[in-house]
Amino acid sequence: MATTSDELLHCVTAPGPDEAATVDVPAAHRAARTAHRTAVPEPAAHPGLPELAGVEDPRRVAPEDARELTRTLLARLATLEEGTRAYSYVRATLIELNLSLVRFAIRRVGNRREPEEDLIQVGSVGLIKAIDRYDPDHGAEFVTFALPTILGEIRRHFRDATWAVHVPRRLQELRITLAKARDVLFQRLGRAPTVAELAAHLDLSQEEVIEGLAAANGHTAGSLDAPVTESEEDPGPLAQRLGAEDPRYDTVENLIVLKPLVAALPERDRQILSMRFGEELTQSQIGARLGLSQMHVSRLLSRTLKHLRADLTAT
Repeated sequence: MATTSDELLHCVTAPGPDEAATVDVPAAHRAARTAHRTAVPEPAAHPGLPELAGVEDPRRVAPEDARELTRTLLARLATLEEGTRAYSYVRATLIELNLSLVRFAIRRVGNRREPEEDLIQVGSVGLIKAIDRYDPDHGAEFVTFALPTILGEIRRHFRDATWAVHVPRRLQELRITLAKARDVLFQRLGRAPTVAELAAHLDLSQEEVIEGLAAANGHTAGSLDAPVTESEEDPGPLAQRLGAEDPRYDTVENLIVLKPLVAALPERDRQILSMRFGEELTQSQIGARLGLSQMHVSRLLSRTLKHLRADLTAT
């Protein structure tokens, strides 16, 4: 089951008095699978951090106060030594303060039929990366820097982990390009664009466009046990409505191909084939009817079948 956002964020909080600190970004991934800490350490345990005085739960800080506190804590984080308790505590508090950015990013990408807890976990990893990479000296607002990082992490998750079948990355990216091109051409033409129009717009071949459109079918997969439509009088599962290949078609095809080959055989060879496979006589019975020994019939039959098999595979 997916790790919740609370579990992920609490798992990267500052360690208790008897615990070692966690400091790197990969540790955030590992921490998501460790035990759930029940509460953020009280600021009183860190008298060297006056910025956090009175902050009992960073997730309940008002948005305006959270932005100002984030700016202050990011500047303070840059002065702390990585690996210390103070560093880990400030870093974890920044994660909790800005968890709303993760939820905002999830709304931006829209409903992808993914569990919200999974998306919060993925977006939280992007938030952790943004906090670790942010440099207050560059002057950019943290939100401006962090949001693309969070969105990129979520979109990477959609690209790599949510396809029903494996599709090469080139086709995944082509699918997105085609979707944007279709929207542009639909507004311009007032109708759905054709394959030729998409190819001309994107400067691609029609074969590439068709390949990209076909790849889009691999993003989701329907269940064979699901009803076709709810409005059907007999809404049976899709599996009952799918056709199956009839093996007798191969027999018909082989007979059609064999007919001229058999007609070209000598009269005696055709008689032996007719008696063996039409009347289902034994080789001894065929020999008695034609005045031949069973061994001679066997040699003639083997030679004829070998000749027909060679001609059949050559066509």
